[in-house]
Amino acid sequence: MQSRLRVQGHPIQPMLVTFPLGLFVSATVFDLTDVIGGPVFLGEVGYWTGVAALFAAAMTAIAGMVDLWDVPVDGTRRTAIAFNLVNAAMAGLFLVTSLVRAHSPDRGATAAILATELLALAAGGVGVYLGARLMRQFDGGRVETGSLDTLAGGTVEVVRPRP
Repeated sequence: MQSRLRVQGHPIQPMLVTFPLGLFVSATVFDLTDVIGGPVFLGEVGYWTGVAALFAAAMTAIAGMVDLWDVPVDGTRRTAIAFNLVNAAMAGLFLVTSLVRAHSPDRGATAAILATELLALAAGGVGVYLGARLMRQFDGGRVETGSLDTLAGGTVEVVRPRP
């Protein structure tokens, strides 16, 4: 299966997934620091980092939906749908936390918000697993251009010392 959205032969969606996931993790770290007694402004930084992650997740979801059209109707399609649903669930949980915090004057985190974010990151971990599984299914047997196999001309010679 070839993705419709590609840059130099590489699908775009797996590249885009790293942005919301990294931003969600960063937001959670800022909120954790706020909850355990760090500087107050870190709660607001965590809030705005989560908002940025939601925008990145929306762009990633659009790319995922475009790619979903070309997925063959088999186990790969189920994995792709599960991957997109898990990522949507993660973004949905972060959206809920952002909406709860939107009307707060300092937009700080609470223990309940932090627990929800940790649950969302657990769902994100499942999404990472499913995404890796999809990449193996889509690009099975393909040799990466930056791998050691290509540097060695496609063969790897093993030299064993003589006893």
